[in-house]
Amino acid sequence: MIISISGTSGSGKSTVAKKLAKKLNWPRYYMGGMRRELAKKRGLTLAEYNKLGEKDPVTDLEVDKYQKKLGQTKDNFIIEGRTSWHFIPHSLKIYLEVDEKVSARRIFKELKGKHSRNEDKNLETIADVLKSQRIRKESDKKRYKKYYQIDVYDKKNYDFILDTTGLNKKQVFDKIYDFVKSQLNIDKK
Repeated sequence: MIISISGTSGSGKSTVAKKLAKKLNWPRYYMGGMRRELAKKRGLTLAEYNKLGEKDPVTDLEVDKYQKKLGQTKDNFIIEGRTSWHFIPHSLKIYLEVDEKVSARRIFKELKGKHSRNEDKNLETIADVLKSQRIRKESDKKRYKKYYQIDVYDKKNYDFILDTTGLNKKQVFDKIYDFVKSQLNIDKK
């Protein structure tokens, strides 16, 4: 089984993907991390890379070809990416969402911590992060509609949807794991 995790920024996708991969002892592939590294190699932030992608499909195609190949050649892994459900249609598709203001607070806290996300320039306040996230979401919609005719934020594309706004990390993980184990038919570990 392949589990694809998608959703809105700051919804807890990475946290869940890491914990789920550890629990199942499966590899985890992080497409956002790949995109951030590709942006960094070009001397760009993720926001700048996404903007470039609105005109140049290569910024998406490299990562999307990689995940498509993974889905055709490997099994039993977790993949985290906005288009993963599309390129691996036989995956168990999980979508996490969160209120945009909560998202901005979570991301701002992470940016001020020791984690470098190569997100955008001048993210000095929560309001800056919120504005950047709105622009990012619109860029995602524009690129994926243009190149693949899909809306990654359309919930009908997913098998399980969870709003993480009022939940802590343990509650989010438990709900996701309960769903996954029901699909895997395994006992709770």
